[in-house]
Amino acid sequence: MIGRGRIARVILVLVLATGCATRPDLPMMQAAESLQDMRQIQLLAVTTRARQSPGTNVFTRARSATPNHAVFTVAIPRDHRPGRIESIGRTGSAMAVTSQGIVTSRAALLDLVAADAGPARDVSIFVHGYNLNFGESLLRLAQLSADGVLHGTPVLFSWPSEARLQGYLYDRDSATVSRDALAVLLADLAGDPRIGNIEVLAHSLGGWLAVEALRQLRLAGREDVLDRLDIVLAAPDIDMDVFAAQMAIVGPLRVPMKVLVAPDDRALILSGRLSGEVPRLGTLKVTDPRAARLARAYNIAVLDISQARASDRLGHDRYAWLGVSAGSAGSLRDLRRAGAFAVNAVGEIVAAPFGALGAALATD
Repeated sequence: MIGRGRIARVILVLVLATGCATRPDLPMMQAAESLQDMRQIQLLAVTTRARQSPGTNVFTRARSATPNHAVFTVAIPRDHRPGRIESIGRTGSAMAVTSQGIVTSRAALLDLVAADAGPARDVSIFVHGYNLNFGESLLRLAQLSADGVLHGTPVLFSWPSEARLQGYLYDRDSATVSRDALAVLLADLAGDPRIGNIEVLAHSLGGWLAVEALRQLRLAGREDVLDRLDIVLAAPDIDMDVFAAQMAIVGPLRVPMKVLVAPDDRALILSGRLSGEVPRLGTLKVTDPRAARLARAYNIAVLDISQARASDRLGHDRYAWLGVSAGSAGSLRDLRRAGAFAVNAVGEIVAAPFGALGAALATD
């Protein structure tokens, strides 16, 4: 059992490392003063958070028995810098929600996805991590889409994080409550003939949620859904033994799963300490024999992104900066980035610029 004193020390370290940044949420966002020449991105949202009141898009930490759906338009500042979320109070303009609406049904959501999908008809789903409120996760998706890290129609899957450093246990339980809803969303998207490839980027504790959804789909015999998915786990906060047990059920996917790791990710190191000194998947070293075993057994590409930039002092959000270090943005699919080590899907260790890793990591 973990003592309260130890938990308090870990929380203190997190507070000191992350500082006291403004926590944007939808009630705080204001329409941009001028939309002229500003890029606007339509974002769709599926959330297991409860609405604060009927007929609004203010989502709380409370859990909803059925998913809620919404649509937003976010304006990107003209002086936007890749990898960053420009918030209210900074010098210059900020990301802002300029319009929003309630989507009344899953069928209506699928219609919006199909209408916005473009010629490729691809969809990109972002599953956020621990300690994020709804507004923060929405703006992160806007940033990922604006910078080209995600290339399909952007869809947020937001689960009820308490958005407090002390709320880790609540967040973990909320992720558990949400796994069926994510599995059903993936099945509904895969079952719509108007929709092409389905890319899933899951960060931190959201990675555990995503793999649990894959496990649910495999147990339900939904190979038709699993074969449509392109899964990227960024800094996954998953116990290594738990991940091995999950993948023993999930098995190899048709498109190699990508796992983005950084052994110096302080948030995951602290999570491991809270969990009884059990290492997290997101801190796995590519030279660790377990990385090669995972790659061979389950068609997984393990990619070390330690060299990518991070905006937090914990090094936990490097996934949002992919492409910035190389001077240009690009999608997760081709992974053309700065130099790194990787274990490809046949267990070979590759040391090369990200541009040379495309063939190794994107092989079907």
